[in-house]
Amino acid sequence: MSTSSWLTSPSCTLLPVDSSSSTPELIIQWLRFILLSPCPQRLLVSALDSLFLLFLLAFAAQKLYSRFYSRANTSSSITKPLLQDKDSDYRITFWFKLAFLVTTLLAISYTVLGILAFTQTNKLSSWKQIEALFRLFQAITNIVIVILMVHEKKFKSSKHPLSLRIYWIANFVIATLFAASAIVRLITVGEEKLELSLKIDDIFSLVNLPLSVFFFVISVKGSSGIHVIRISDVVATYRSISTDRTLSPYACSSFLSKTGWFWMNPLLNKGYKTPLKLEDVPSLPLDFRAEKMSELFQSNWPKPEENSKHPVGVTLFRCFWKQIAFTGFIAVIRLCVMYVGPLLIQSFVDFTSRKDSTTSEGIVLICVLFAAKSVEVLSVHQFNFHSQKLGMLIRSSIITSVYKKGLRLSSSSRQAHGTGQIVNHMAVDAQQLSDLMMQFHPIWLMPLQVGAALALMYSYVGLSVLAAVFGTSIVFLFTLYRTKSSNSFQFKIMTSRDSRMKATNELLNNMRVIKFQAWEEYFGNKIQQFREAEHGWIAKFLYYFAVNIGVLGTAPLAVTVLTFGTSTLIGIPLNAGTVFTITSIIKILQEPVRTFPQALIMISQATISLGRLDEFMVSKEMDENAVQREENCDGDVAVEIKDGKFSWDDKDENEALTVEELVIKKGDRAAIVGTVGSGKSSLLASVLGEMFKISGKVRVCGTTAYVAQTSWIQNATIKENILFGLPMNLEKYRETLRVCCLEKDLEMMEDGDETEIGERGINLSGGQKQRVQLARAVYHDTDIYLLDDVFSAVDAETGSFIFKECIMGALKDKTVLLVTHQVDFLHNVDSIMVMREGRVVQSGKYDELLKAGLDFGALVAAHESSMEIAETSDKTSDESAQSPKLARIASKEKESALEKQSSLDKPKSDKTAAKLIEDEERETGRVNLKVYKHYFTEAFGWWGIALMVAMSVAWMLSFLAGDYWLAIATADDSGIPSFTFITVYAVIAVVACIVVMVRALLFTYWGLKTSQSFFIGLLQSILHAPMSFFDTTPSGRILSRVSTDILWVDISIPMLVNFVMVAYLSLFSILIVTCQNSWETVFLLIPLFWLNNWYRKFYLATSRELTRLDSITKAPVIHHFSETISGVMTIRCLRKQNAFSQENIDRVNASLRMDFHNNGANEWLGFRLDYMGVVFLCIATLFMIFLPSAIVKPEYVGLSLSYGLSLSGLLSFTITMTCSVENKMVSVERIKQFTNLPSEAPWKIADKSPQNWPSHGTIELHNLEVRYRPNTPLVLKGVSLTIEGGEKVGVVGRTGSGKSTLIQVLFRLIEPSAGKIIIDGINISNVGLHDLRSRFGIIPQEPVLFQGTVRTNIDPLGLYSEEEIWKSLERCQLKEVVAAKPEKLDALVVDGGDNWSVGQRQLLCLGRIMLKRSKILFMDEATASVDSQTDAVIQKIIREDFADRTIISIAHRIPTVMDCDRVLVIDAGFAKEYDKPSRLLERPSLFAALVKEYSNRSA
Repeated sequence: MSTSSWLTSPSCTLLPVDSSSSTPELIIQWLRFILLSPCPQRLLVSALDSLFLLFLLAFAAQKLYSRFYSRANTSSSITKPLLQDKDSDYRITFWFKLAFLVTTLLAISYTVLGILAFTQTNKLSSWKQIEALFRLFQAITNIVIVILMVHEKKFKSSKHPLSLRIYWIANFVIATLFAASAIVRLITVGEEKLELSLKIDDIFSLVNLPLSVFFFVISVKGSSGIHVIRISDVVATYRSISTDRTLSPYACSSFLSKTGWFWMNPLLNKGYKTPLKLEDVPSLPLDFRAEKMSELFQSNWPKPEENSKHPVGVTLFRCFWKQIAFTGFIAVIRLCVMYVGPLLIQSFVDFTSRKDSTTSEGIVLICVLFAAKSVEVLSVHQFNFHSQKLGMLIRSSIITSVYKKGLRLSSSSRQAHGTGQIVNHMAVDAQQLSDLMMQFHPIWLMPLQVGAALALMYSYVGLSVLAAVFGTSIVFLFTLYRTKSSNSFQFKIMTSRDSRMKATNELLNNMRVIKFQAWEEYFGNKIQQFREAEHGWIAKFLYYFAVNIGVLGTAPLAVTVLTFGTSTLIGIPLNAGTVFTITSIIKILQEPVRTFPQALIMISQATISLGRLDEFMVSKEMDENAVQREENCDGDVAVEIKDGKFSWDDKDENEALTVEELVIKKGDRAAIVGTVGSGKSSLLASVLGEMFKISGKVRVCGTTAYVAQTSWIQNATIKENILFGLPMNLEKYRETLRVCCLEKDLEMMEDGDETEIGERGINLSGGQKQRVQLARAVYHDTDIYLLDDVFSAVDAETGSFIFKECIMGALKDKTVLLVTHQVDFLHNVDSIMVMREGRVVQSGKYDELLKAGLDFGALVAAHESSMEIAETSDKTSDESAQSPKLARIASKEKESALEKQSSLDKPKSDKTAAKLIEDEERETGRVNLKVYKHYFTEAFGWWGIALMVAMSVAWMLSFLAGDYWLAIATADDSGIPSFTFITVYAVIAVVACIVVMVRALLFTYWGLKTSQSFFIGLLQSILHAPMSFFDTTPSGRILSRVSTDILWVDISIPMLVNFVMVAYLSLFSILIVTCQNSWETVFLLIPLFWLNNWYRKFYLATSRELTRLDSITKAPVIHHFSETISGVMTIRCLRKQNAFSQENIDRVNASLRMDFHNNGANEWLGFRLDYMGVVFLCIATLFMIFLPSAIVKPEYVGLSLSYGLSLSGLLSFTITMTCSVENKMVSVERIKQFTNLPSEAPWKIADKSPQNWPSHGTIELHNLEVRYRPNTPLVLKGVSLTIEGGEKVGVVGRTGSGKSTLIQVLFRLIEPSAGKIIIDGINISNVGLHDLRSRFGIIPQEPVLFQGTVRTNIDPLGLYSEEEIWKSLERCQLKEVVAAKPEKLDALVVDGGDNWSVGQRQLLCLGRIMLKRSKILFMDEATASVDSQTDAVIQKIIREDFADRTIISIAHRIPTVMDCDRVLVIDAGFAKEYDKPSRLLERPSLFAALVKEYSNRSA
């Protein structure tokens, strides 16, 4: 019997067999019949279904019986659902959703097929009945599986039941048999001989096979795709989840809600009613949180043995390959439906030109068009959303990883990268990689898209397609070459931006010193030079880009001319349908040609960013094992170093510190002394593990706390700074405040310990900052304390109190390593180490070292000679015993909290006085039209706008002319010769090319001019801003404007404005063409425009605020990072890395939730607008094809459709671009806020100060009153005094008395409220600020060095010769140090001067003054950071070099004030005492009380 009989017979009985066959052959025939014949196959499947259903029925009956049986026993576990867990939540993955969807579709299909089978069983033949029952069984089984899966979801089952998995495996085997028999039937019988029912069955079997494979995979995996999350685990894992904010609706929204972005509705509604606030925006879904991304990145980081050359790229791919694949899949779907529209043009033209067209044909065509465009719209917006979401996750993982790396960097790595560059890794590089996700897939999709387009064109114009291939190839090669050239520009832009940001950061951090020295112009020019370089590269890049855009904009037209010209030449007929199909395909072809170079640019930028990140992420980390740390260890040794050699540089291993042996026992107080630059701070750093250990052993037994020489205070309240993450223990906290002498300071502050400290502690004095960080260390109650010169910024009484109560009291059982210059405390310590040139040259007890003499003897001798002056007053001290006390000389410190506080005080009733740093100002509602006017008219005024609009209209008209010419020339009744047709078309194309190119270059020039104008305005405004602005504005807030906002204005906004203009004119041209040929659609325009406008308003209300909030939440991430890098030694010492990482994660989450919801809002709008465009297009087409052809000619149907097809994408593109412009205009608005800052007085006023002024240096204060702001208390209250030229005046007074205010008002950092200051007969209020400040010299308390060289630090303006510079270095004791360096005066000074000791920095600042030789010199505790020996030398130099100069000195060391001509005692804003020191000591005075304390401090 032939095989075909077995395969096609509907019979369920075995057909006659050849009895002569052997047994094996008979068995094969039987198996063939059972497995391949239609009827047995169906019986087999029905049997399997029956077994499965029976099993489920039995199981259900057993459960039901158990439930009834055990109802009496309510505690029985059988009544409880096995899978339910109240303390859990669940997440449904894509696997479950897909399985559920496929099962539902199968259930529906089998039900429909079953109903059809029953309706066709007229004769009720056995085959028909079997077929109907088979379909019924299949339908019931799939419905039951759907119910089972719903049950799984309800009870959060993570695994499919075993019975279902067995069923799916068996079903897969049978489905394979069905498919095999279908294929065999098709080959052996032939399609034409098969019955219709069998043919349908075979198609269904082949479709069913991949579905069965899918279920087979699921059954083998076993997982249902439901992930159960225990709430207790979630809370433990994500501690940062805020309970006061709802989770984003996205987390629990349905498939339909995610498809149409309905989950965005609650937020959009809220934003439409009232401007959104930070707390209104929901938090991120759990899977997108920064902590999850950070863990993911860490777990996928390549292992050392993998030796990966590009670790960051590899890690990102491992983390996100699934998301990349998914977005790629969506992009492929879009590609598949993209060309359906152009293919339909020919059908529509044919339909309108034929007389016998039927209505149903037209409706089918419109339905196909509608379906294809709907899928295209959905896929485009899903692709955008998921790509942006992926970009956001990548940004999150990079920022958190860069932050964690920053906490682990070694000292030399930190200096090599610099804060500015690391901030750029976070702000720019992370953003570049995030943006790449939108442009990643076009790279590999481009060949597919181009290939499909060329194949379609070949089917219409045959070999003429070769001309299109040739044209497209030239455009491709051109853009590739251009893109390659622009890569170097990208790198240069990034490098120059790094330099500019570094210089800006330095300017902002040291603004007080810069204003004192009148160096704003120098630093402004320095930043301006970096900007000129950056702007030059941006210009080159943008002009390159403009030419590319020009070529790409006209490429479709040029390719069309080539194609049609070739067709005309080789005689291929062109009709309306063909012409407009080809133009539509070429327009679509424009997209990959346009996006490809853009994608290449993005990839090149991202590659550079990845390279920079690779370099940073693999840079050397601090060696955690360099120091053996043991806690709760036995033995009496606390710190031990043996044969230790240390360096600050990881690479050249240049020894900076050598310690042969150092042993400090538990409970000991060890002092480290030595001259400036001898390595005292380095020794502490080596114990902390901060230095690179070349060799030797370091062991630390117990927990450590570190107090840095340069105070590090966070922008938080005083309480938060002291607690530093520990829980509050009130008794311990109060005791800490007492021993650190902070009680009185807090009493003077209106909000006490709740007072907010400004950035870098700007509203605290030097001593207060030092004591707050000491309190932080004391409160942490560690075993070992490393204190680096904690007494330098505090006065005599405070220093004595802290030494007795804190060092010798609260820390009496602790081990203390104390670096100090205060020789008078040394006889109380257990051991002293004397350092010189990076070595411990002497060690022992005070008396032992004193007998030995040498270095220690010299230090003590210098101190004792300085004390002699104070001791001469001992005879008067008894008389002074009854002298009036200052309220309490809490400290004679650099700046007072009260002084600074009062600058920002509000009336006493206002409880928010503690809030120094105000919340960032942000506009709400629409971006003001003035902002647009300001931007558009900045470069060339209204004429510039008129020219841009004119060029854009010319562009639109040239393109319209070309398309209308095509319609006219290809009409059936047109008699235009082919040569004329192509010549006219070519001329139009050339004109269009010229217009497009000129327009692109004009737009670029205009954008560059505008951005540079904005930058200069912003920089000048910041440079001219008063000091109070910098005291109350975090640097992160200014940096975000000069980095991100300027970046938008440089590149994004001009491009977006260009695109918006093009989009609106394109939209306008489409509507003209469509309405001209289908006039009824005019009535549709009214609702279309109304809906568009309503949607835009509805969306913009939320989107605008989200963009503003996004800008505001980005700055804290950067600010927190800058703050962390400054205090990284303290953070690492106290083991607070995890707490700081968590804070970074919280800030990143706050920023990214804005990003996420903004992207959701964008796609919510785009999807709706594009869908309206699809509906409009379909209705317009409906009108066109059903109107008589006399009214609408076929060629105009083709023209309208070729335009209308782009309407769906264009509507949303236009609105989205408009909204993007408005959102990005927020950057212009933010820049404008800082361009109009209140300015200080003019820098220079001509003819107000003679060239040699001041010649004598006489200072007269007449009834001087100073308040920081109107309605705030007076800080100086009617001070009147005269300082004669050449006099040395010492200024003393308690905290808040107004000492620093006096210096600030003399420099006019604050303007007097009343009274006047006259210097050498000229009122300083009439003199230009630079004329005034440049004539004075000042040595501030905190020594500030700038990145550069010794030469640029000592003489930034380049006014002096090399010989003069060496002379000043010799005078300030630095000549030997500088001469020893190979680069001499060009020796490197890193960011903040971190490669020089604090004492050396102070001496360099002194060198500046030596060079300047000002007639009036101000010293604000100038020698606080140097030892007594160096101090004595400096005082001697100042006496000699400045003998004829006027010197006003605020100092803590009494000898410094003792040899002054006069002493000024300021108390509570009044000049209480002003006389010679000897006279003040002769009578009871405030000054005498202070001298007595100083001379008795060692007692």
